[in-house]
Amino acid sequence: MSTGTNRIFDEFARLMTDAAGTAQGLRKEVETAFQAQAERFLNSMEVVKREEFEVVREMAIKARDENDALKARIDALEAKLADKA
Repeated sequence: MSTGTNRIFDEFARLMTDAAGTAQGLRKEVETAFQAQAERFLNSMEVVKREEFEVVREMAIKARDENDALKARIDALEAKLADKA
C-alpha cells in the first residue's frame, strides 16, 4: 500500500507543479496585457515621457539664460546711447 500512496503523492506533486507553472505563465500574460493597455491609454492622453520633458526643460533654461544675457546687452547699449545724447 505504501507504493500506491507514494504514487498518489507523486502525481499530486506533479499536478501542483504544473498548476504553479500555469499560474505563473498566466500572471506574466496578464502583466504584459496590462502594460500594453496602460501604454495605449497614456499614449491616447498624449502624456509626455520623462526624457522628452527633461530635454524641453533644458531648452527652456537655456533660452531664459540667453534672454537674460540679451536684455543685459540691450540695457548696456541703451545706456551708451543715452550718454551720447
